[in-house]
Amino acid sequence: MVGAHASRMSNVVIVTLVAILMFVCLVPLLNVIAVSFSDNSAIMRGKVAIWPVQPTMLAYRAIVTDKTMVRTLLFTIALTGVYTFFAMFLTIFAAYALSKKRLKGKNVFTTIIILTMFFNPGLIPTYLWVKSLNLLDRFWGLVFPGVMSAYNLILVKTFFMDLPASFEESAIMDGANDLQILFKIAIPLSTAMIATISLFYAVGRWNGFQDALYYITKRELYPIQMKLYQIIMQNQALQVSSLEGTLGTASLPESLRAACVVFATVPILLAYPWLQGYFIKGVMIGGIKE
Repeated sequence: MVGAHASRMSNVVIVTLVAILMFVCLVPLLNVIAVSFSDNSAIMRGKVAIWPVQPTMLAYRAIVTDKTMVRTLLFTIALTGVYTFFAMFLTIFAAYALSKKRLKGKNVFTTIIILTMFFNPGLIPTYLWVKSLNLLDRFWGLVFPGVMSAYNLILVKTFFMDLPASFEESAIMDGANDLQILFKIAIPLSTAMIATISLFYAVGRWNGFQDALYYITKRELYPIQMKLYQIIMQNQALQVSSLEGTLGTASLPESLRAACVVFATVPILLAYPWLQGYFIKGVMIGGIKE
């Protein structure tokens, strides 16, 4: 009886702590949503918490009435898909090769890759490098410069090294080569890890802003984060009217900033539930020490 009582008490404590943490994580999101639907005069007075005050849709109307917004959204979805494909392609192949002890120079390659996590060449050398490759104002300028993460590569490499060696040995005895082993054994056993790393890459590209700011001047190549930034800047003048108390424009631009955050976050939030199971498994697998 004492053990059962202690177990119930521990469950209550755990549930309470999880509920508190969930509340702490949820409140900022609820605040941003509330601000996006609130009148700017109420926002400036500090009246908005987690529920809209003087509800209005003007901020979202300013976003969706932009004629190029739908095209920008579709372009960003395509860009994210292409970027994630190439990032995973390079990461998987490089990680699989580095996971093999028979690879000559394996330790040297791994050390060089790890060094890139600590030392960055800087903005100007990177810009000159992108320019020398003729990637300025090009679609591929948003794909190739940051197409692979050293951290993600190490995670996938660690996972491949932890796969049972007996699987590979059996495949080799059956006459399989490295590509066949990779596609028929390693990748099918790595769906959780691949889904997790794909989500990391996709979210990173979706939220990408600085590369478009530095490398792109053509409006048709702006990703959604850059487009939303432009909308905010174009509506910045409305803040003057808001501070003066002018009616009709009082819901911008504070609510517009929040609406842009919500608009850019919703697609990722919609995709996450489909990958949640893989994500949890992949994070746990990524914690295995090499």
